[in-house]
Amino acid sequence: MYDLILKNARIPQGDDTVVTNILVKDGKISGFTQELDGIEAKEVMDVEGHLTLPGCIDSHVHINDPGFTHRENFLTGTSAAASGGITTVIDMPCCSVPSVRSVEQLENKLNAIKDKAIVDYAMWGGVTGEDVREGWLHNVKEQADYGVVAFKVYMTPSVPTYPRVTDPEMLEAFKAVAETGLPIGIHAENFDMCDFYVKKFEEEGRMDGPAWAEARMPLAEKVAIELGISFAEATGARLHIVHMSTGIGAKLVGEAKKRGLDVTAETCPHYLTLNYKDAMSKFKQFAKIAPPLRTEKDNEELWEGLQNGSVDFIATDHAPYEIATEKDAEGMNIWTAFPGIPGVETMVPIIISEGYNKGRLSLSRLVEVLSTSPAKHYGLYPKKGAMFIGSDADFTVIDLDKEWTIDKDKMYTKSKYTPFHGYKLKGKPVKTIVRGKLVYDDENGIVGQEGYGEFIKRQSIQKLDKAIKY
Repeated sequence: MYDLILKNARIPQGDDTVVTNILVKDGKISGFTQELDGIEAKEVMDVEGHLTLPGCIDSHVHINDPGFTHRENFLTGTSAAASGGITTVIDMPCCSVPSVRSVEQLENKLNAIKDKAIVDYAMWGGVTGEDVREGWLHNVKEQADYGVVAFKVYMTPSVPTYPRVTDPEMLEAFKAVAETGLPIGIHAENFDMCDFYVKKFEEEGRMDGPAWAEARMPLAEKVAIELGISFAEATGARLHIVHMSTGIGAKLVGEAKKRGLDVTAETCPHYLTLNYKDAMSKFKQFAKIAPPLRTEKDNEELWEGLQNGSVDFIATDHAPYEIATEKDAEGMNIWTAFPGIPGVETMVPIIISEGYNKGRLSLSRLVEVLSTSPAKHYGLYPKKGAMFIGSDADFTVIDLDKEWTIDKDKMYTKSKYTPFHGYKLKGKPVKTIVRGKLVYDDENGIVGQEGYGEFIKRQSIQKLDKAIKY
């Protein structure tokens, strides 16, 4: 007796598909069969030949719980993820109180969120300039031993509880993280350049939306990536560029891979599809993020990076803020509004619509960038990101033909704004299944139980193939 038969699932086989029936027991995949005669299950779910991917992963979210739950909490954040076809999120260490930079702080966070999640979740570990200055780098190994998947450092300020690193502090952080074998993710913007030009543009009276992107110029990301690559080469650390926004960034990462360095990168849907002049003129601070939106040329070069492997996978940098106090308060302008946008609900449909359905990504590459590659990179594979017997029964079911329009007012995230408001798409997640349980259905909305999602510790230390796939 199986727990679930997922009937008529069209699963990827390289760049082709095959329709099969997936057998699930105890939250894991138990088998695949073409013939159901004599097979019994407690539940049969017919997915009607829709494309069924191994559950999609968003490996870069800021859910703000505990401490900033006026922005988002783990129930609303993971509900939003489920509605977007995400079965696992990996939460950042910075946007909680206290921030996560030790095992004690990590356990504090886990205790605060354990009864809220709709989908499964893993955790980034934290290391800051303060940890270097105060002699707290022993916390790095302790967090790694506990099961965090990677470590995050900020070259520019994040929140007061998570101080940025200076260049020598970042080098010390690289050395400490290198000893764990885990990736070190950097927010790659040169602080002094960003700080100088933001102040300069503000003093000159620039109050238009695009001014934010022009002040935090692409060169600030370029030199930060170059420094990170140099530090990785010097220390042997596994460098990961989070939310990479520029085409030149993809080229730099690609060149580092060719030299044999263990350097990886992610980009986000907004950097693939939006340009700063249009989006920031229309949405102003509601399109304000860091790094900023870039140009159409950057859009195309990042798509090329996803195709050839110099960009390894997709994430969202999901970072919602409260509209009334942090995005559009009285007297607030492009410089004082907080930088961040929601993203977990729109990642998978945008990559399906603009990537796969428009021929920019093959089916096999689609599976890699949404599922397999982040799972491998963060040591969750093959428990997550795989469709093997014994893997968790996580599935993202997609109607490739469904045409729809993103509507901010229908989003599950607490902060209902997005620069994708009004964006027309073809392709939509219609069912999200976590360990054999339906948590989202396009007709009925969120059907998962609050607290069903589990904390997933790193399973192993794995590395992506550094070869570029030209």
